[in-house]
Amino acid sequence: MMEENNVKTDQNNQDDSDSEIDEVEPRLKYVRMRNDLQHILQNDAASCIAVHPKFLCLGSHWGMIHLLDHQGNNIQSKSLQAHTVAVNQISIDHNGDFIASCSDDGKVFIYGLYSAENNHNLNLGRLVKSIAIDPNYYKSGSGRKFITGDDKLILYEKTFLSRIKPTVLSEAIGGVRSVAWAGQFIAWASDTGVRVYDLNARCSLGLIKWTKTDEALPEHYRCNLRWSDDRTLLIGWVDIVRICQIKKRSMQEMVNRDLPEFVVDPVSTFQVDFYISGIAPLDNQLILLGCLKELDKDSKSQRPTLHIVEPKCEDFSVICANSLTLRGYKEYSCNDYHLDCLTSENRYFIVSPKDVVVASLYDCDDRVEWLISHGKFEQALEAVSASNGKECKRHTLVDVGRVYLDHLLAREKYDEAGKLCLKVLGRDKKLWEEEVYKFAMVHQLRSISSYLPRGDVSLDPLIYEMVLYEYLKMDPDGFLELVKEWSPTLYTVAAVVNGVLEHLLVHKQRQNVLLEALAILYIHDGKYDKALAMYLKLRHKDVFHLIQKYQLYNSVYDMIEELMDSDAERAIQFLLKKDNDQFRVPPEIVVRKLQQKHLYLYMYLDALDKIDTKDSKGKYHGLLVQLYAEYSRDKLLPLLRRSDNYLIQEALDICSQRKFYPEMVYLLGRIGNISEALALMTRELDDMESAIAFCQEHDDEELWNDLVNYSLDKPNFLIFQRLSRFFYKTLERTLILD
Repeated sequence: MMEENNVKTDQNNQDDSDSEIDEVEPRLKYVRMRNDLQHILQNDAASCIAVHPKFLCLGSHWGMIHLLDHQGNNIQSKSLQAHTVAVNQISIDHNGDFIASCSDDGKVFIYGLYSAENNHNLNLGRLVKSIAIDPNYYKSGSGRKFITGDDKLILYEKTFLSRIKPTVLSEAIGGVRSVAWAGQFIAWASDTGVRVYDLNARCSLGLIKWTKTDEALPEHYRCNLRWSDDRTLLIGWVDIVRICQIKKRSMQEMVNRDLPEFVVDPVSTFQVDFYISGIAPLDNQLILLGCLKELDKDSKSQRPTLHIVEPKCEDFSVICANSLTLRGYKEYSCNDYHLDCLTSENRYFIVSPKDVVVASLYDCDDRVEWLISHGKFEQALEAVSASNGKECKRHTLVDVGRVYLDHLLAREKYDEAGKLCLKVLGRDKKLWEEEVYKFAMVHQLRSISSYLPRGDVSLDPLIYEMVLYEYLKMDPDGFLELVKEWSPTLYTVAAVVNGVLEHLLVHKQRQNVLLEALAILYIHDGKYDKALAMYLKLRHKDVFHLIQKYQLYNSVYDMIEELMDSDAERAIQFLLKKDNDQFRVPPEIVVRKLQQKHLYLYMYLDALDKIDTKDSKGKYHGLLVQLYAEYSRDKLLPLLRRSDNYLIQEALDICSQRKFYPEMVYLLGRIGNISEALALMTRELDDMESAIAFCQEHDDEELWNDLVNYSLDKPNFLIFQRLSRFFYKTLERTLILD
């Protein structure tokens, strides 16, 4: 297995000493290759690498070729002793059946993994710096070609009788520095530049010259060539990057000018500030392995860097850049590093003499892990959500969310944590209960109360009771709101009632709020009489709704006075309601209960008297006479005149005590004491007009004499004048009639 997270990387644009600078999210992860490779590099050193989807080949300084899987395990019992000195380059055919290598020992080594029929071990007698095997070498009839590069570029192919025929394709000034083969095209580099050769047409497609540089280069600086596809060539030379495409010419241009069918078209050229040790494609971007040109303060090499850049026509932009701590990097130069890749998998193998590191794109899990480790929890949640369970294999929304929840609780961001629960925990009852206990540990159940599931999914009743108890102790108003809002099926009502009663015994603050909550709890528990008593004690507006909803009419017989205290008008309306032509509360009970509350009794009987019902009409007029005399005199005389259901003498006594003379005049008239009535009208009321009308009404001679005598005793000209005028008019009407 490869050891993960074992390669130190730093952002190049970040100061290592400044820990407060937030790191840029990386695109690549790095894994150091271990297993058998570790033992190989303890005794030897890597000189080159070639990677195939099936395996990889590592060339060593001792001339060995090690066949390994992508985790660094040997896939053959023995390594190949291909050369006597360091292996310069290894090439693998498309199918992974044959490998080719070269070395400064002058040997070219062709080896079949599954067949030895087309193996070769040639001694060319000169330094061979580069080699490329035909991608189709594994095919029968392909000619079993391969190309070597020394001071010439030479093509070798199998001919009749299995002979190997060499063909010099080109001379190379300064020697062939590297070779890359794709389809029918071969690219090779020399001191002059890079040429592309068309094997089908057996002609060069042109020379891409180097830009002149005055820099002192490492000895035999290696040009890095790589085909990203059969028509796109990537070139890395010193600090210059070029991207070229092989394009077809028009038929007219080929005929008229006698030109090759294809042409090399440079599409991008730019310069970087480091030596290029390797180049590879990444979709529309490039991977560049580089070495910084400057040495450190001890005149040692600095760490190699891996860059992701986005090329433009004559410029580029850096997507990210990482410095790598590879073993022994201080002693190595740019030629000591190599880069190969599996383009289909976006995996990049970075080789130094004593280390092999595999870089690969961050997948969803890697990105989430990095975001979590850097405290970017919201982005991590978004990444997991966006993957929809397809891209992320190791992380789930719940896992990341719970880590975030722990972070928020540790930072005392309780409200945010409460909201997050709703997003993360979904309908999982067990998870909810586990997280709620974390809030309980820090006495912050209030922060999660609004988000607790209360629908199809509900938690253990103890959870809701814990929340209610916390509100009871710390926020009575919030406790009342929860009692109103939550269904009583969520918790054990009796247990909460006991908690409230115990709390009320000790704490006196906010008692009315808790009593209201207690009333609601009693309703939930079916103890309506207790709830009614609570509401009446609080004079709560919902008391009448409670009575009507649960038909508690019999229960209010002993609470009528309290109902009137709560809201007299609504209480009277309630008391006068009928069901099936019967009062909900019989009037005799109401009257009996309000005997000591005269004002309430007056209000009730006054309202009752306005109801046209034979059962109660006039029944309480005697009591009403007293109450009207006390609270509403303007209603007394009309009652006396329209009703016969009262004792006249009692009414007269009441009016006499209060000196209600008009009422007394009326009552005295009803009992026949007209003389005393007239005396009240003349002496107390001084109302001559009414006195005359009174005498005229009763048409009693003695009564008239009393009126005249009263007038003679009173030297009041106005009184006498009124009486004289009355008699004159009376006489005049008599004469006319006669």
